[in-house]
Amino acid sequence: QVQLVESGGGSVQPGESLSLSCAASGSIFRTSLMGWYRQAPGTQRELVADITRDGRRNYAESVKGRFAISRDNAKNTVFLQMNRLKPEDTAVYYCKQAISPSESVLSYDYWGQGTQVTVSS
Repeated sequence: QVQLVESGGGSVQPGESLSLSCAASGSIFRTSLMGWYRQAPGTQRELVADITRDGRRNYAESVKGRFAISRDNAKNTVFLQMNRLKPEDTAVYYCKQAISPSESVLSYDYWGQGTQVTVSS
């Protein structure tokens, strides 16, 4: 089967940077859309950024100019570089990858386990 493993995250002060990564493993034929979402306590999960296989990027307005998403197709890995972090960026961050397990099967969305990002002085 497919498993997504996230790494990175932690606690930082406002203005500092963090990076996240999310690697998929298992039965993978092809990955398409990859993205990062976040969920703060008492709120709905929201899209932070996503990236297509050919590199087209989409960002939430709140992170434009501060966050950068990238991917390594050969390693089925998606990254999120987060700069100039703010307290309102505090949340659990989840990655999502659309993965086809074989050539004849449509893609399914797989989620990472989530990693906590805390921005506080």
